[in-house]
Amino acid sequence: MSSKLHAYRALILTHLRSHQPNSHLRLLHHGPDTVEELLDRHVVKKEKSLDDDENELLTRQRLTSTRREALSLYRDIIRASRFFMWPDSRGVLWRDVLRENARKEFEEARFEKDPEIITRLLIGGRDAVQAALDKLVEKQKQQIEKERNDSTGPR
Repeated sequence: MSSKLHAYRALILTHLRSHQPNSHLRLLHHGPDTVEELLDRHVVKKEKSLDDDENELLTRQRLTSTRREALSLYRDIIRASRFFMWPDSRGVLWRDVLRENARKEFEEARFEKDPEIITRLLIGGRDAVQAALDKLVEKQKQQIEKERNDSTGPR
């Protein structure tokens, strides 16, 4: 288990470093600072034998933490979707499409109990939100540059 966990952590860190050079920036998220902290918080570790009350308390804390992270991600998706105000090919606003898809994915994962899968879903969701916002910012920069060139160009 431990070697799988270390391999998984290395894979995630490699992915984040290769695809997100500015992944240390957290524009919408105020959760764990690193993937390591997120994994440490959610991956079940072997523990000393505890009595039932202490076990129940620890399980509740893990669930509360996971729920908090999931709710934080969902709120960030809703906040980020505000910027997508143009219609798709069917005439539906992208904002509504994004919100509907987010709701559907969260509902599908609602009863997931495996901490590794939950962590993978949270990290993937954060990556997707950040990537969408990065693309949006890049497109807006291109649009502004195009408008500047059009306004200063030959008449």
